Amino acid sequence: MTLRAPAAAITVDIVVYPGFKAMEAIGPLSVFEYANLHLLRDGKGPGYDVRIASCRTGAVPSDTVMTLEATKAVGTLALPDTVLVVGARHIHAALVDSAPLVDWIAAVAPRVRRLTALCSGAFFLAHAGVLDGKRATTHWGVADRLQADFPAIEVEVDAIFIQSDNIWTSAGVTAGIDLALALVEEDFGRTLALEVATEMVVFLKRPGGQSQFSAHLRSERTARPNIRELQGWILDNLAQRLPLSQLAQKALMSERHFARVFQQEVGMSAQEFIETSRFERATHLLADLALPLKTVAVRAGFSDEAHMRRVFLKKLGIAPKAYRERFATTGVSGSAP
Repeated sequence: MTLRAPAAAITVDIVVYPGFKAMEAIGPLSVFEYANLHLLRDGKGPGYDVRIASCRTGAVPSDTVMTLEATKAVGTLALPDTVLVVGARHIHAALVDSAPLVDWIAAVAPRVRRLTALCSGAFFLAHAGVLDGKRATTHWGVADRLQADFPAIEVEVDAIFIQSDNIWTSAGVTAGIDLALALVEEDFGRTLALEVATEMVVFLKRPGGQSQFSAHLRSERTARPNIRELQGWILDNLAQRLPLSQLAQKALMSERHFARVFQQEVGMSAQEFIETSRFERATHLLADLALPLKTVAVRAGFSDEAHMRRVFLKKLGIAPKAYRERFATTGVSGSAP
């Protein structure tokens, strides 16, 4: 199957500012560059004309030792087809230091074909008012803040990326690559997007959402010491049945009060936390190719292999065996020379 020929190069401005997340700019930039290379190999002209833009031209420092050279100053003339606003580790400081970007986004949002925010870059769009009444996502670590500060936005914490009309938003850091691949697929078809994903050794559409982060992190973020201690105990005793009555008793609460407090503190029910913890334990155990799936299920605390399979299908859309084939280590690094 041949690739769809571009009528003209699609202009893309990747908008950066001091303190931007380097990977969020470089990831999509690489996607568009690989797309151009594949189009050229197929005898076609480049599909994307990508520029680094900022409030002013010149070197723009990132959150790492790397800087990018902004060759274009944002303005209301010579607008690109697609705008990508990257995020920052300290997004609220960036909003103050780069406040003119908010007004610029509000002005150009109706005039560009696609307006995209990567990770915490969604806050620039939110302050510009362009996300009101729309679905959006951002890094899970700041999603609650986005929802609290902008209740008119329908924030979806688990999504890798979301398109709402001409507005696109993505989850944390590497999700910018997922979103950029989706843009390539929209522009030139699935074949090109898949070829780029294959060369970059990433999924064209990764399984699961961004909420598959460690249960240990959830326990560390819990404010109440007794709930935090209980979470640690749960993680050490996943092989047990762990009924709600036992957990409430250990927390010295009634079942009803415990269920309410745990949900408020952790952001999920106790049973959801247990299931997520068992799932994460299983993902680690699956890296050991010598362990049979039944053994993995038992050690992770599932009632049986079928139960583990159901949870994997719910969370990732793939079975444990398929997960192992995609993500387990080969064991080469641990072998003797």
